[in-house]
Amino acid sequence: MYFPFFLALAYALGSIPFGAVLAHWRAGMDITKAGSGNIGATNVLRQAGPALGVATLACDMAKGALPVLGAALVLGTDGFLNQTAVALVALAAFLGHLFPLYSLFKKGGKGVATAAGCVLVLSPVALACVLVVFAAVVGIFRRVSLGSLISAASLAPLVYWQTHSLPYTGAALAVTILVWFKHEANIKRLIAGEESAIF
Repeated sequence: MYFPFFLALAYALGSIPFGAVLAHWRAGMDITKAGSGNIGATNVLRQAGPALGVATLACDMAKGALPVLGAALVLGTDGFLNQTAVALVALAAFLGHLFPLYSLFKKGGKGVATAAGCVLVLSPVALACVLVVFAAVVGIFRRVSLGSLISAASLAPLVYWQTHSLPYTGAALAVTILVWFKHEANIKRLIAGEESAIF
């Protein structure tokens, strides 16, 4: 009886466009019409400053982590069925960010921070490894999108290595596919050598 509640809660929380809310509230800006138009932390950082960028990152991670943590505590994580339920809650939060309810499934973000919040609960060691990959790629190539793509590609193997959970690994693989799908425009710019550097 708790599973549908957590599923709905995760999607509702995931749908909250914190980047748009914070940029409008603190900077009087419609972030969907500035820069890349994305509601995520990178665009907010570039258009509204580091403080709001970091705040957006934290909020987007929290809306992934909190419902997954609640589901893990209440439903449990022992056994295939419980792990599947928790993994589906994580995917609901992630999909809420990509296809937000409050804007009629449009103007969603790319999901990297929200996915990180989910993985923080499911497999914190895997997340730490993913962050190392992300930091290394961004540090070398200075492209956040490239760091997001490569770290997303490493997610499922790292989650399986850490948890040996098929439901968690399946959710991680779904996240990877959707992150790459949402980065289609970035991939084209990377191939063309036109992607903006972060520094």
